[in-house]
Amino acid sequence: MTLPEPGVYYFPWEVCAGQVPDGGTLRTFGRLCLYDVTQSRVTLTAQRGSEQHQVLVCTKLVEPFQAQVGSLYMVLGELEHQKDGGSVVKARVLTCVEGMNPALLEQAIGAQRAYQRERDSRP
Repeated sequence: MTLPEPGVYYFPWEVCAGQVPDGGTLRTFGRLCLYDVTQSRVTLTAQRGSEQHQVLVCTKLVEPFQAQVGSLYMVLGELEHQKDGGSVVKARVLTCVEGMNPALLEQAIGAQRAYQRERDSRP
């Protein structure tokens, strides 16, 4: 049995910009602004500067769950590109992380990436 990939952290604006490969395993975060129970879809939003970015999340594998609109969530799943040009994260894990500091998470992701680049460049 093969285990799924652990998931690389991507910022919501990177997901929106198409920087995640189709089928790629990712972790991202955002505030839950909409939960469509009939479509099993959640919309997470994240602010970066003056821009607001939205990530669509399929929740079929994690239902039922208690959606808290306005709360911060972290998602682990696979990205699936849609025919209309958009993309959706098929969630394996969707966790409310209200109280977490998104700015500190951004710093931690940046530090992790810097460490991994340094480690990978060593002979």
